[in-house]
Amino acid sequence: IKKSGINREELFVTSKLWVDYAGYESTKKAYQNTLNKLGLEYLDLYIIHRPRGDVKGSWKAMEELYEAGKIRAIGVSNFDPDQLAELIKYAKIKPVINQIETHVFFQEHNSYKDLKRISVQMEAWSPFAAGRNAIFSNPTLAAIGKKHNKSIAQVCLRWHFQRGVVAIPRSSQKEHMIENLVIFDFELDNSDMQTLATLDLNKTQFPEWG
Repeated sequence: IKKSGINREELFVTSKLWVDYAGYESTKKAYQNTLNKLGLEYLDLYIIHRPRGDVKGSWKAMEELYEAGKIRAIGVSNFDPDQLAELIKYAKIKPVINQIETHVFFQEHNSYKDLKRISVQMEAWSPFAAGRNAIFSNPTLAAIGKKHNKSIAQVCLRWHFQRGVVAIPRSSQKEHMIENLVIFDFELDNSDMQTLATLDLNKTQFPEWG
């Protein structure tokens, strides 16, 4: 940040609590370790990576870090509706976000509806399914892209945006980063959205991570 000249307030920095550090004391140590490595004084968002281990202890520690101003927002990742409901029962502070696998091949309708109902933001940790199931050569996505003069990646990101889902794609290529930002000059119509709904396979594309 110092080298870039960008004000800290202009950046939104997120990190995760790894499953190995679940628990009250270990969460606080893991958080401080992350902060030290980043050279920052606070994080904008800190989330629990998976609902495993002592989630209750971890959440209590994160609530205290939030109240101390060390984290601006706290959330979770990979929680299903039942697991999230259990956390909310004992939480003093409700999670602001649940980061889960969701893309056109796994649209997660149950979680989508549940998160809307309880006002927790849904975020896609894999908006392009990491390229699996030949997403970047899918003929349905390609046809919609051609209709709007957009790439398959742009169609996918616009689909997430119109559903109110946060999607932050990962790329190391500058041209792809620029392309991923150009999704606000077109809109998918009802027909497009209905067609995209038919792509849902209703199953994870990452079975090895289950």
